[in-house]
Amino acid sequence: MEISILIATRNRLHELKKTLATLSKLMDKKVTIIVCDDASEDGTYCYVTDKYPNIHVVQNEVNKGYLFNRNLLMNLVKTEYAIILDDDANFLGNGYLSAIADHFEKKPSCGVIAFRIFWGAEKPYCYASDEITQRVQSYVGCGHAWRMKAWHDIPDYQEWYRFYGEEEFASLHLLKKQWKVEYLPEVLIHHRVSNKGRKLENDYVERMRRSLSAGWYNYLIFYPANNIPKRFLGSIWSQLRRKILKGNFSALKSLLLSCLDMLRNLRRILKQRKALTKEEFRKYSELAKTKIYWNPPSKSSS
Repeated sequence: MEISILIATRNRLHELKKTLATLSKLMDKKVTIIVCDDASEDGTYCYVTDKYPNIHVVQNEVNKGYLFNRNLLMNLVKTEYAIILDDDANFLGNGYLSAIADHFEKKPSCGVIAFRIFWGAEKPYCYASDEITQRVQSYVGCGHAWRMKAWHDIPDYQEWYRFYGEEEFASLHLLKKQWKVEYLPEVLIHHRVSNKGRKLENDYVERMRRSLSAGWYNYLIFYPANNIPKRFLGSIWSQLRRKILKGNFSALKSLLLSCLDMLRNLRRILKQRKALTKEEFRKYSELAKTKIYWNPPSKSSS
C-alpha cells in the first residue's frame, strides 16, 4: 500500500511536534509525509527539516491560507490514497492504515473516508465504539482520507471560502460524479481542541462568520432553486432564535458580515453554480448527516 499523509501548519509548532511524534513510527514504512509550512515565524521549517529528514516540507514565503495549502498538498500527492490531518490531530489505536486501505479496496465507489473524531484537550478514556460504517453527506477536514482518483475528478477547493464549507463543496461535487463519502468509525482521530475554549478566543466572530458564509455559498451553488429561499431564511432565523434574540450580539455581527460576504462573492457563486437535480438532492438529503463529533459512552454505562 502506498499512501501519503498531508499536514498544513502555521505558527503552531508546539502542536505539530505532538502530531509528528505520533507518526514517527510510520516513517520507515511505505508512507509519504508532506508538511506545508504556511510562512510560520516560530521555526517550524527548520525544526521539521532537522528532526525529520524523511518528511517532505514545502514552505510558503508569505501566508497563503488554509485552502491554498490544502490544494497545494493534494496536488503534490503521487500515491493512490492520501490522509489529511490537522497539525493538532493524531490517530488513536492501531491498524488504521490497513483499515483505510482495506476499505478503499473493498469499496471502489468510495472517494472519501470520514474518520471518527474525538474533540478535546485530553484523550478519551476509552476508544471503543458500536457505531457502524455507513455512507454520509460529508466529512470533517481535520481527519479524513481521499482516493486520489476521486480528488482529480472534481474541482479544487475554492480559496475564497477561506475556511469552513469546503468539505461540503467537495462532497456535493463527488455526489454528482457518483463518488461516495463513507464514515469508518474503526479509524479514530483525537482532535486536540476544546470547543468550549474556542468560544473565548479572539477569532470566534470570524469563525461564525465564515461558517455561515460558506453554508450559504453551498446553498446557492448546489441546491435546486426552489429550495434555496427556505434554506437561506431558515439559517437566518436559526441565528436569530438561538443566539441574537438571547443577547449574543457577536452573532449579529457575524450574520451581517456574512451577508456582505455573500454579496461580495455573488459573481463567483454564479460562476460555480452546479445545481443538483431533484433526484440528486433527494438522495443527498436522505444520507446520514456528517459525523462531526464522537463522544465515548459514559463511564457508568460502560
